[in-house]
Amino acid sequence: MAGILLLVIAGIGYLFWFHELRYQLPTPVPDDYKEVKPGTPLALSSVFGTSPEKPLFLHFFNPDCPCSRFNTKHFKSLVKTYGKEVEFAIVALVPSKQTTAQEIRDKFDLDIPVSFDSTLAARCGVYATPQAVIIDRDKLYFRGNYNKSRYCTDPASNYAQMALDSLLLRTGSLVLNPVAFQAYGCELPACKK
Repeated sequence: MAGILLLVIAGIGYLFWFHELRYQLPTPVPDDYKEVKPGTPLALSSVFGTSPEKPLFLHFFNPDCPCSRFNTKHFKSLVKTYGKEVEFAIVALVPSKQTTAQEIRDKFDLDIPVSFDSTLAARCGVYATPQAVIIDRDKLYFRGNYNKSRYCTDPASNYAQMALDSLLLRTGSLVLNPVAFQAYGCELPACKK
């Protein structure tokens, strides 16, 4: 009987780790990672057919990553709130299956550009999903997390939104908690942890 109870407890512990706890730890930085600092030139508006006159917000998304799925509602709210002032696009990192741009747009119920170019992640310094990248005047302004909460439910840590507000209000340099820049979520390219 004690053996069965121990097995059940171990099983529950593993499920908790697999579905929850591992995503609350920072994503390991790859050995070959090259940091891309704010101010680095990134002329990507032509890649997405967007206006270089407006800031460009890139949403790095992997539909196989639970963390990416949990922040869909938050990303859509950013598009709705800032869509007149900011260009939005999705970089879909889909390692395991063929997906079309229209399927991604349908998943978000948004009519915005979608790219499957995985090299954009390295160019922007992204090594996990979900991540937000904001480019202003063809230079990196922000690369980091949407929120410290996996479910994007903590308004006090809406880092991507804070970065947008800072940029649009031209408040000067962006000062955020270091957690804003430490990747949490699923490793690239294969959504593993």
